[in-house]
Amino acid sequence: MRVPLKLTLIFCACAMAFAGPALAQAPSTESWMQLKSDLFGEKSVREETNILTLEAPDRAPDPAMVPVRISLDADTRFRTLTLIVDENPAPVAATFTLDNNARITTIETRLRVNAYSNIRVVGEDENGQLYMASHYVKASGGCAAPAARNPAESTAQLGQMRLRRFLETGMTDRHVAQLMIRHPNNSGLQRDQISHLYIPAHFVSELNIEFENHPFLSMEGGISISEDPNFRFTYDGPAGEFKVYARDTDGRSFSQVFAPDQT
Repeated sequence: MRVPLKLTLIFCACAMAFAGPALAQAPSTESWMQLKSDLFGEKSVREETNILTLEAPDRAPDPAMVPVRISLDADTRFRTLTLIVDENPAPVAATFTLDNNARITTIETRLRVNAYSNIRVVGEDENGQLYMASHYVKASGGCAAPAARNPAESTAQLGQMRLRRFLETGMTDRHVAQLMIRHPNNSGLQRDQISHLYIPAHFVSELNIEFENHPFLSMEGGISISEDPNFRFTYDGPAGEFKVYARDTDGRSFSQVFAPDQT
């Protein structure tokens, strides 16, 4: 189940209190129990490390750029993956939809973390069973952290895309693709460094990737995806042609086609 974009923006508007310093304490399950009920109802959620795993740093040097890596069991067909930061103002960072034929084995991205929090991924398989993996991360202030690039540069390069390709070490038929999108992904909790007014939320809300003219991976994103969104995924199969379509909360659309030998 996805959190509607409208609800995400409501969270942004009313969550200024979350921008303060985090308390150094053990991870709480209170936020998660409410989130679980809101997002997944009464469905059972299983934690099995051989099905779904999530890697993240224990303590993040940069709370606005926290790397996470999701690994999927190759024999389990996942339909969706919901990436959650329990204590963020808008906890659902992204919902990924995977095509059954994509054979994706890992997805990596970077998150904003606003307070000491569990980061979770909940995957739903083709039978509707939910699996969860989590990691507690010590970081604070990520959603309110100033942008790394100046606004003029961000505007000039808005929507530019680049795709890098690799072969996974020791594998002949497992490829790695890294998609980079130039976008400020403003959270709505950052202040303009001159006026000190809050910068309106403006982020990539939709991403669709086709592979060889077939659905491959899509995402509904929120404010917790870092500036200049970066997605790296491992998949079984040939290099192939990727078509990428993105849309942000201001209604701007961006697209690009990457041939097998193009970056």
